[in-house]
Amino acid sequence: MSAPKIDGERLWRSLMDMAQHGATPKGGVCRLTLTDIDKAGRDTFVEWCRNEGMTVRVDKVGNIFARRDGRDPAAKPVVTGSHLDSQPTGGKFDGVYGVLAGLEVVRSLNEQNITTDAPIEVAVWTNEEGSRFSPAMMGSGVFGQAFTLDEILDKRDTDGKRLGDELERIGYAGDLDPTGHEMSAYFEAHIEQGPILEAAELPIGVVTHAQGQRWHEITVTGMESHAGPTPMAVRKDALVGAAKIIQRVNEIGHAFQPGACATVGYIESMPNSRNVIPGRVFLTTDLRHPDDETLTAMDRDLKTFCETLAEEASLTIDVKDFWYFPPTPFDEKLVALVGQGAEIHGLPSQKIVSGAGHDAVYVSRRVPTAMIFTPCEGGVSHNEIENATPEDLEAGCNVLLHAMLEAAGWRREGHNL
Repeated sequence: MSAPKIDGERLWRSLMDMAQHGATPKGGVCRLTLTDIDKAGRDTFVEWCRNEGMTVRVDKVGNIFARRDGRDPAAKPVVTGSHLDSQPTGGKFDGVYGVLAGLEVVRSLNEQNITTDAPIEVAVWTNEEGSRFSPAMMGSGVFGQAFTLDEILDKRDTDGKRLGDELERIGYAGDLDPTGHEMSAYFEAHIEQGPILEAAELPIGVVTHAQGQRWHEITVTGMESHAGPTPMAVRKDALVGAAKIIQRVNEIGHAFQPGACATVGYIESMPNSRNVIPGRVFLTTDLRHPDDETLTAMDRDLKTFCETLAEEASLTIDVKDFWYFPPTPFDEKLVALVGQGAEIHGLPSQKIVSGAGHDAVYVSRRVPTAMIFTPCEGGVSHNEIENATPEDLEAGCNVLLHAMLEAAGWRREGHNL
């Protein structure tokens, strides 16, 4: 029998329909977590799932689990999913592709009268992006026990709004224990968010592991003073110190190749007045590498530089460790199923390391996990111009379908397999 396939046109229509929730003028989306727009996207997803006969449950951190029953009600489900929230200037595919690819798998199973031994579930994880509430990957992090439920519910956005209150407000504060949900396997399909697959002209990336990350919050404290009468030699300019740190972060990224990435993504200068020497600057750093020893060396380099700079420039520099997870290898058997799915569908592929963090990283702490990458145009993501082709997204979803069927056990009713 030929391998089951999904309906690529239907998948594309679903992606375009979901992109109407929070659509931006440049063709992207702004669907910040737990806003009214996020609620609209969640509601649409839930409605689509119920139309396919799935049961929908929500846990206490707002994670959604939509289930298609299998023949064995006692079996742990095979799960796929990702997230629906976006960056403020996000694209139409980041996260949402993994969710709607899972829904398309279910729609195709229903349409082709395919039954699985284990249940199939599609998950929507809360606040993967971390753009409104920080840190990122909160829902999967509570599931993976990287965070406690209470600490995440008490997180606040820049307006002081509490995450738990916002969950209640939009109607997605469920009653299930986030750490009590059992799974036998988890797959996540995602656009690559980088240029490797496109450059290699390959439709499928078989993700072997995700690189580690270290995030810091750095506060540089000097002394405010008048910009005119204060001689250059006696100034304690916090912004000049911050500029040197930013330069050093960039140098670290270049120095620890191959594989290193180092970024300063956020900065605040106080008092932010044009004729006052800045007295305090707050900035964030993001260090990444697939090797944990190298990542630790990058962290050490940054902190040593800040210590030396503080002494030389008569500044106070506080470096706070904000977030860390080590490089994460994915399950070898499930990774093999992804590779097998590409081969069965005649899709060339290559093994690849995830440069970005994904919900799969935290899920893998408790459940065997694998990821599937598809190309995105120019490697651009977290941007309104983010783009992917219908053909590549269809290919990735066909690989997902194969991997999930093999993990769940299946048969097409009316045929002996």
